[in-house]
Amino acid sequence: MPNSVIIKIKRQKTPTSKPYWDEFELPYKPGRNVISALMEIAANPVTRDGKATTPITYDSNCLEEVCGSCAMIINGRARMACSALLDKLEQPVRLEPFSKFPVVRDLATDRSVIFENLKATKSWVPVDGSYDLGPGPRVSPEDQEQMYPLSRCISCCCCMEACPQFNDDTSFVGAATIAQVGLFNSHPTGKALKYERLAALMGDGGIQECGYAQNCVEVCPKDIPLTRLISEVGRDVMVQAVSDLFRR
Repeated sequence: MPNSVIIKIKRQKTPTSKPYWDEFELPYKPGRNVISALMEIAANPVTRDGKATTPITYDSNCLEEVCGSCAMIINGRARMACSALLDKLEQPVRLEPFSKFPVVRDLATDRSVIFENLKATKSWVPVDGSYDLGPGPRVSPEDQEQMYPLSRCISCCCCMEACPQFNDDTSFVGAATIAQVGLFNSHPTGKALKYERLAALMGDGGIQECGYAQNCVEVCPKDIPLTRLISEVGRDVMVQAVSDLFRR
């Protein structure tokens, strides 16, 4: 067993400042995850060479891979810091902020673009209103089984970070948004906005931007069948586009 763990962290003081690296050494403890290591650094922010520094800024909340906030690049791979165990990571452990989202500070990034994409595609069930809508339509256990894996998305943006098509040169909405379109289009109440969702994916940054690299499904922490959803939603978009063409 090693006596210590070395962690190299890519830091950035402001959104516009130049990034730099700090290196920390912590005593080895079995079963420790990346977040607990960052907590220990926060309690005693001293680098490996003995220089006092500021605590690392990062996002976290639930610590059980549900909220999606602690996503970062760990040893070159987009993943959740709460479920990344130091015992299973190659040393030294390298922590970096997501590269495709604006850095706020250190490991914290602004990933609000995913929520803008979800709003643009109307990825919700339309039940708003002050009046009583009554009971919703029944959903069979078989349909529930089909929809449940799609509902596990935690908006961590790992799929978007790993996607070669999601970059500054495109406005691609990303796999997570497309999967949510598939989820809500399959819901008996959500189908009310199916046309609007498919129309949104026909436009700039829509499903035609996907190069089917399949990186998204490889890094998804919730094992969502993203590539299958992209194919199914892509089929629906094509059918709707052809239907619209013949209606003109």
